[in-house]
Amino acid sequence: MLPDIPFIDIRGATPVALLERFPDRARALAKATTRTFGLASELGARAAFPFMDRASRAWLERANNPYRDEILAFESVLGIEGVTTLNICFEWGCTSGAFRIEGDIVLRRVLDWKFPALGEHLIVAHQSGPAGDFYNVTWPAMSGIYHAMAPGRFAAAINQAPMRGYGRTMAGDWVKNRVAAKAATGLPAAHLLRHVFETARDYAAARRMLCETPIAVPAIFILAGMGEGCVIERVEDVFAVREIEGDRVCASNHFESHLKTTAKTWHPRSKDSPERLACALSLDARAVNDGFAWFVPPIANATSRVVLNACPKTRALDVLGVYGCAPVTRAFALSPSFAAE
Repeated sequence: MLPDIPFIDIRGATPVALLERFPDRARALAKATTRTFGLASELGARAAFPFMDRASRAWLERANNPYRDEILAFESVLGIEGVTTLNICFEWGCTSGAFRIEGDIVLRRVLDWKFPALGEHLIVAHQSGPAGDFYNVTWPAMSGIYHAMAPGRFAAAINQAPMRGYGRTMAGDWVKNRVAAKAATGLPAAHLLRHVFETARDYAAARRMLCETPIAVPAIFILAGMGEGCVIERVEDVFAVREIEGDRVCASNHFESHLKTTAKTWHPRSKDSPERLACALSLDARAVNDGFAWFVPPIANATSRVVLNACPKTRALDVLGVYGCAPVTRAFALSPSFAAE
């Protein structure tokens, strides 16, 4: 018997209310995260988290991040180390696309992340902002948005961008990118996407904000509207847009636009990023049109944790928690009639 994905209405409140409902789930997820690479990683994380949290809090303060007080409230509720660090962690891969299906634009998305237990602890939160309601596929003690659907407005997701290369070793490039991120003052991509869902009243406004708002590190956004869709590739203050062509536009974890030329090199976030993109672009109509039938290797892989379909026009949202290729939850389906209320 697989568990259901909980659904909670926190309109009029903040994600702190979600955490207060599910503190045990947040603690279990944080504990599992420290064990991503075994016992050694758990011991290392426990030793490093106090220092990383202090550095993360200082960065949020220096950048005047609008959600820093909320993240501090998470720390207060949970009373554990690592909460702030995990809220600005940005190390994952994904495959996503906006597909035209019988005249509607549907976001198909899989999140890949090595952190275990992400699929088991998913929650669908009904949230609201000045622009209206939206449905956030999330976890307790998480301030940003990684994928969500706003009925009648748009659906969107974030893929991690490639890592900028400086001609050093991979480790040396990683360190230099971390130093550069420390000096940045833009929003983390997940915080920008939350701001967009809270304040953008339509696809055009969301597209503009995702293109023009400065961000802390490169990212890739996938946006599906009421009849249009695009991929927005971003570095800190430059963007490139790939519009839907024919029946789809897709992205994995490398740049396809002119942004490829904006650094000496770009390191893909996983070795199979080109293969996953090619698979998404070659999916036949049956797979695209049939629920989760599109979730096939190499899109489905050992690090897959979340699979979702979202259509802002029909107000449909389907979510599945997975561990690799295997489901770890029952499929969640938002009733379009409920979303229309």
